[in-house]
Amino acid sequence: MKAVVCTALGEPPQLTVMEWPSRPPGTGEIRVALHAGGVNFGDLLVTAGRYQVKLTPPFVLGTEGAGVVTACGVGVTRFKEGDRVLVQNNDVRACFADEVTLPAARAVLVPPGIRLTDIAGFPLNFGTSYYALAVRARLAQGEVLAVHGASGGVGLAAVKLGKMMGATVIATGSDDAKLRAVKTEGADYVVNVRTEPLAKRIRELTQGRGADVSFDPVGGDVFDAAMRSTAIDGRILVVGFAGGRIPAAPANKVLFGALSVIGAPYGGFTQRNPEPWAELMRTLLEQVRCGVLKPLIHRRFTFEQAPEALALVRERQVIGKCVLMSARGMAET
Repeated sequence: MKAVVCTALGEPPQLTVMEWPSRPPGTGEIRVALHAGGVNFGDLLVTAGRYQVKLTPPFVLGTEGAGVVTACGVGVTRFKEGDRVLVQNNDVRACFADEVTLPAARAVLVPPGIRLTDIAGFPLNFGTSYYALAVRARLAQGEVLAVHGASGGVGLAAVKLGKMMGATVIATGSDDAKLRAVKTEGADYVVNVRTEPLAKRIRELTQGRGADVSFDPVGGDVFDAAMRSTAIDGRILVVGFAGGRIPAAPANKVLFGALSVIGAPYGGFTQRNPEPWAELMRTLLEQVRCGVLKPLIHRRFTFEQAPEALALVRERQVIGKCVLMSARGMAET
């Protein structure tokens, strides 16, 4: 099979499209003919050797994708050949390929009427955001949600999910053009962190209260601003540190602001809780089927264009998600 292989770690990494051995499914596994895979910031961390799970080259890149089951191993009862599935393969990855063999617990059925190439980049962004908002923060209808880093894949998913859940959404970022796109996707208000005082502006938009929930995949100065702009009894979601600096939460501000600082480790959740993860995905996919959620595809690439796709992610030029298409995926579109 054809695959995008990382042959040497680095920034940028050395990537080669080559023939890679196919593997029959073992006990509890399925083999999936992939139509497309989602491109993520985490792919850059993996290929730079800076991700928590270290992979030694050569390895096939790509954490998520969508395709059709072609074989089932012993003990697999949930799927059969021909089923359309969404996959998330956190540890081994290997989704930038014509096919992937993985545990059946890392896949979920795709409802009819959804194109596989439209949701290949769905599990990580929407899964992360929904786990954070619904499971960890318990965002309620009528609350105010501040989404930082809102033009990134995870941030934009949080904007869309926040609106779906009935919140007023304040989206923040550093690029006016991207923020205009985020507003088009559903944000009620946008704040440019480069030209406006972030904490002050959120306070102004909430009549001095602050946000009930602050969603932070950025860290650094943005987290510091979230500490100053989250309402009393509010929740600050720690989702990641895309800004580079890992911040610290002053205990006195947590105490006197009655703040809850909540970690949202989605990767660990999916590994420890395969059944709740599958149910979470089914809930979200039903919203896609009904047209309530519409994933935004920034651009579609071939396997040979993987370096270009990763460069766009590295340069923060993506709004929504880039996907890599197999020959099957190209035929689907």
